[in-house]
Amino acid sequence: MLRDPRTTLEPALTSLFVQCLALFIAPKGLGHYWNTHYGKFYPFRNLYRVDAFDLSLLIPYFVVMVILAFYGIHRYQLVWLYYRNKKNAAKWDEPPTRFAPSDLPFVTIQLPIYNEQFVIDRLIDACCRLDYPRDRFEIQLLDDSTDETIEVARQIVERYAAGFGGLPPQPIVYLHRTNRYGYKAGALDEGLKVAHGELIAIFDADFVPPPQWIMQVIHQFADPAIGMVQTRWTHLNRNYSFLTQVEAIMLDGHFVLEHGGRSRAGVFFNFNGTAGMWRRQTIDDAGGWQHDTLTEDTDLSYRAQLAGWKFKYLQDVECPAELPIEMTAFKTQQARWAKGLIQTGKKILPRVLKSDAPFHTKLEAWYHLSANISYPLMIVLSTLLMPAMIIRSYQGWIQMLLIDFPLFMASTMSVSSFYLVSQRELFPGRWYKTFLYLPFLMALGVGLTITNTKAVLEAIFGFKSAFARTPKYRVLKKGERSQAKVYRKRLGIVPWIELLIGCYFAATVWYAVTSENYFTVPFLLLFVLGYWYTGLLSLLQGRFERGADESMHEKPYPVGI
Repeated sequence: MLRDPRTTLEPALTSLFVQCLALFIAPKGLGHYWNTHYGKFYPFRNLYRVDAFDLSLLIPYFVVMVILAFYGIHRYQLVWLYYRNKKNAAKWDEPPTRFAPSDLPFVTIQLPIYNEQFVIDRLIDACCRLDYPRDRFEIQLLDDSTDETIEVARQIVERYAAGFGGLPPQPIVYLHRTNRYGYKAGALDEGLKVAHGELIAIFDADFVPPPQWIMQVIHQFADPAIGMVQTRWTHLNRNYSFLTQVEAIMLDGHFVLEHGGRSRAGVFFNFNGTAGMWRRQTIDDAGGWQHDTLTEDTDLSYRAQLAGWKFKYLQDVECPAELPIEMTAFKTQQARWAKGLIQTGKKILPRVLKSDAPFHTKLEAWYHLSANISYPLMIVLSTLLMPAMIIRSYQGWIQMLLIDFPLFMASTMSVSSFYLVSQRELFPGRWYKTFLYLPFLMALGVGLTITNTKAVLEAIFGFKSAFARTPKYRVLKKGERSQAKVYRKRLGIVPWIELLIGCYFAATVWYAVTSENYFTVPFLLLFVLGYWYTGLLSLLQGRFERGADESMHEKPYPVGI
C-alpha cells in the first residue's frame, strides 16, 4: 500500500522545527544544548579527570610544544618568502650599474687564521689566483697562530710575494699577533688599521675562492647603498662521509631558504663571517668589529643594517669550503654559533625593536636571533615526554588527530620540508635522494641539544668563553687519512650524557609500544638515534687513526666538549 509522502515528511519537519526552536530558547545556552544532544561525538567527554599534579606537567609540556610549533611555522614562512620572490631573483642579482675597467675599486682581502697549518697553502694559492688587476688589490694574512702554522704561513707568504707557482710577485703581507685579543674580530680590526682597500673581502682558512669570485661580486658595489655582499658556501668534502653529507644539507637550507628568503624579502640577514665582501665605510659607520659576542659577523651585520646600509645575497655565486669531518669539531662549531646568536640577540634585539624598521623586519629579526632558544626547550620537552605519555594514556585517535598531529606538522615536519625544498632548488635532478638523509638530519639536530643548550644558557646568563675555532684537516675524499689527532678536541662528559639520554628515550619507545601508542614511536626513535649517534661518534670517531702518539692535543683555550 502506498503512503502519502506528507504523512512521513510533516512529522520530520515538525521535529526539525522543534529542535531549532529549542536551540535558541534553551535556558542553559548553546553549549549545553550541543553537549546534551550530541555529546557522544565529543572526543574528550568522560575520559579523564585531570588533577593538579597532572596539570603541573601537562601545561609546561604543551607550552613548550606550542612555542616549538611557532618556530616550525616560521620555517614554512621562509619557504613561502623564498618562492614568493623567486620570480624576481634574476632582477635582484643583476647589479643596476657596473664599474668601468678603469674605475674598479681597490680591494683588501683579509685571511684571518689560527693554527691552520694543513690548509693555509691552499687558501693563499687560491687568493693569489683571483682574477683582478694586481694594482687594485692586496692580501692580508692575519695570523693569530700559536703552533707550527706561524713558520709555515710566513714562508708561504714570502714565496708568493716573490713570485711562485707560475705567478708574478703578489701583493701579500703577513701580519702576526702575539695575543688573541678579540679573537677573529680583533684580528680583522687590526688588519683594517693598515688596509688600503675601499672594499674588504674576507675568507676563512678552509675556503677556496674561485678565480672569478671578485669580478662576480664587485659590481654590486656600484650601487652606493650596498654595504655588504654575501655569497653561497659550497662543500669541498660533501661526499667524504655520511656526517658531511648531513652537514652540507643543513648549510644548504640556511643559505638557500634563510638567506634567499630574507634577502629578497628586504628584511635583515647576516654576513656569515667569510665568503663575503664589505664596503669599508659600512664597517666604520656601524661601529667597527666588536668582540663581545662569538658571532661578530652577525653583530656587525645588524648594526650596519640599522645604520641604513643594504645587504645583498648572491645565491648563484659559489665559494667552496671544507666541512668538519669529526663530530666533536662539528658540535663545537654549532655550539659557538648557538651561543653567539643568543649573545647578539641580547645585544641587538632591543635596538631593532626600538628602531623605525617595519614590523615584519622586526619579527624576522626576533625569529632569527632567538631561534636557538629551542634547544633548552627541547631539554624540557625531553624531560616531560614520558610523564605526558603516561598521563595521556587515555586518549584515542581523535585526540591525537586534533592535538598532536597539528603540533607535529608544525614543529617536526617543518624541518624535513625545509631541507627537502633547499635540495630541490640546488639539485633538481637528484633532490629525492635527500629522503635517505632526512631521518639522520633530524636526529642530528636532536643530538646537538646538550651542547647547544649549554651554549645558550651560558649566553643567557652572561658566561664568557673563548672563540673555539673549528679545525680543518684538508681531508676531501673517502678513505683519505686525516691528521685529526693534532687538533682533536677533548671529549669530556657530554658524550656519556648523550648516551644516557638516548637510553631514556629507548625506554620511552618501549613504553609507547607496550601501551599501543604507535603514533609517537617514529618521533621517539629520532631522539634515540640522535643522542646515540652524536654520543657514540664523539667517543669513537678517530680512535682507529691514532698511531704511536696517543696523547690528546691540549688546546690553550676551553672548548666546552
